[in-house]
Amino acid sequence: MLTIGQLATYAGVTVRAVRHYHQIGLLPEPERDASGYRKYGATTVVSLIKIRTLAEAGVPLSQIGRMLEADEATFAEAVERIDTHLRDEIDRLEDSRKQIAQLAAGDSLVLPPEVVAYLDRLREIGTSERMMAGERDGWILIGARWPDKVHEWMPDKFAQLEDPRVVRLYQVLSELMETDGTNDPLLVEAVDIMVELAEQAEAAGELDLDDPGRDDTSFALLDDLADAADKRAERLRELMRERGWDGWTRMRRLEKPPG
Repeated sequence: MLTIGQLATYAGVTVRAVRHYHQIGLLPEPERDASGYRKYGATTVVSLIKIRTLAEAGVPLSQIGRMLEADEATFAEAVERIDTHLRDEIDRLEDSRKQIAQLAAGDSLVLPPEVVAYLDRLREIGTSERMMAGERDGWILIGARWPDKVHEWMPDKFAQLEDPRVVRLYQVLSELMETDGTNDPLLVEAVDIMVELAEQAEAAGELDLDDPGRDDTSFALLDDLADAADKRAERLRELMRERGWDGWTRMRRLEKPPG
């Protein structure tokens, strides 16, 4: 006859595990003998080994009791159900591993390949990492809202980077974000470029501000992201309003006050 410590050692588990199995009713707890100790016999050793084996195989403790009492056919069915569950869990974990592996790739974790390539191009033209963070967040919002449209828009985005003014705009804004305080010459240069590009788009009919299908909420979120990116955003907006324009993602011409 074995003490609880000897039982645990014999079955290859801890004393704490044996007590837990007692507590949840999985392993019967013997009465104390005349000396006040609980003694365990061979039947309990066999039961505990079976419990340990099933638990190590991934069987939930809540199911082990029924399996120990089941006939051969019922036991086989239970094993098949558990095996199916384990296969599903393995698939889920494999998917998780793939996602974790993508963390090392940075942008590609949450963005489609076309956008990742575009961000790489922005780095090549000298865009700062701080500004890149804002660009990345913006594309995360865009990809969430218009997942099926992103690949259609990317050729135009790449084409825009062939315009020296757009390249210079990214460089000026990057320099602004890497400096402290307000640099009015750079702010003015950025506004000059943005207004020039907006007026060109307006003349070409590319602003589409009257499109009844536009999503004002999503564009407002993108503008809010730009406003939060740097404390000088409000100063930029002031200068743009002085020139008759407002907005970031979709610039709009302000109506002139009557008079």
